[in-house]
Amino acid sequence: MSTKRDYYEVLGVKKNATHEELRKVYRELALRHHPDRVPPEKKKEAENTFKEISEAYAVLSDPQKRALYDQYGHSGVDQKFAREDIFRGTDFRSVFEGMGDVGLGGGFFENLFGEGGFFGGRGRRGRTQESHAGERGADLEIAVAVTLEEAWRGTQKSVSVPRLDACSVCGGSGAKPGTSRTTCPDCRGSGRRAVSSGIFQMAQVCPRCSGTGTIVQTPCDTCGGEGKVRVTRTLTVTVPQGVDNGSRLRMKGEGETGPRGSGDLFLVVEMVSHPLFTRNGDDLLSEVTVSLPRAILGGEISVPTLDGNVVMKIPAGTQGGATFRLKGKGMPQLRGSGIGDQLVKVVVDIPRSLTPEQRALVEELERSLGH
Repeated sequence: MSTKRDYYEVLGVKKNATHEELRKVYRELALRHHPDRVPPEKKKEAENTFKEISEAYAVLSDPQKRALYDQYGHSGVDQKFAREDIFRGTDFRSVFEGMGDVGLGGGFFENLFGEGGFFGGRGRRGRTQESHAGERGADLEIAVAVTLEEAWRGTQKSVSVPRLDACSVCGGSGAKPGTSRTTCPDCRGSGRRAVSSGIFQMAQVCPRCSGTGTIVQTPCDTCGGEGKVRVTRTLTVTVPQGVDNGSRLRMKGEGETGPRGSGDLFLVVEMVSHPLFTRNGDDLLSEVTVSLPRAILGGEISVPTLDGNVVMKIPAGTQGGATFRLKGKGMPQLRGSGIGDQLVKVVVDIPRSLTPEQRALVEELERSLGH
C-alpha cells in the first residue's frame, strides 16, 4: 500500500460520489483550508492539507485517473502520471465560479501546483525570479512490488519511470537552435505577478513565463518550447535486505529535470503476499501440519523456511496450536545487524476416515488411557 491517505477519505466522500458532489465538497474544503485564511501558526498545516485535498480532487474528478485509482490504488496513478500530470487538465476554474478572480484565468491553480508554485517542488510565495529559476526538478514517487524472498535476501529490480527530461535538441531552453529566449513582457523579467481578490491574496508565478522572466519567441520543434520532453526511463534499483511494506528507497537525481539539477526518485515498497509465511516485523509466522501419532509420540518434523527446509523437534504430547520458535530464521533488520525468528504453529491432522483395523487400534488406545 502507498503511504498516502485514501483519496475518498481525504475528501470525506463515498466511492460512488458524483462529480457534482466532488466539486461541492472540494470547494468547501479548499476555502476552509487555504493557507491565506488561517492564523500564521497553522499556515504550514494548511498548506499540506490544501495540497492533499487538491490532489485527491484532481484524481477523482478525472474519469481516467479515477478508474485507475479505483482498480489499482495510488500505485496505478503514480506509475502512469508524473506529479504535474496529476493536476494537468483538472477544471479547478468551474469549482470557484461566482467568486471573483479566484481560479478564473491567470493559471491560478496551474501556478499553485506547478514547479515553483505555492505547493510545487520547493517553491514558496514571494520568491524572486533568480530563486525560482535556480530550483531543481520535482521529486517523483512510484510503487515497486517486492516478494518476501527478495526482501529476505536483497535484490535488484528494473522499474519504468515516466518523467520530464531536458530536451536534447534545445538543451532545455525551449528555443529553437540558433535563437534565444527574450524578456517576458507581462512581468518585465521579474517572474512574479500580484493577484488579489476578496478571498485570496498572494503573489503568483507569472503564468506566461512560469517564473523564469523570459519567454520563447521561436519554439524548439522537438519540445514545442517547453524545454522538456516526456520520456520513460528503465532504471535498476537495489532493494536492500529487510525492506517492509511502505519502506521508501531513494534514488538521488532520478526525478524530473530542473534548471539546477534533477529531483530524486522515491520508490515505495509494496510487499507481495506469500502462500506460506506471514510477516510480523522481523519475525515470520508459519504453520506446519503433523500427523496424530507424531503429535502424540513427538519426534522430528520437516519445516519450510525461506532458507530451505529444516528439521525441528517437537515433544511428545504436542497439542494442536502449539507454537515453536526457530531462532534466526526470520527477516534481517533493515539497516541493522539482527535477524528475526520464525514462529511455527503446529496443526494436528485428525483423520476423517479410518479402516476397521485402525478404528480398533484407536479404541484400544482410548481404553488403555482410561477415557
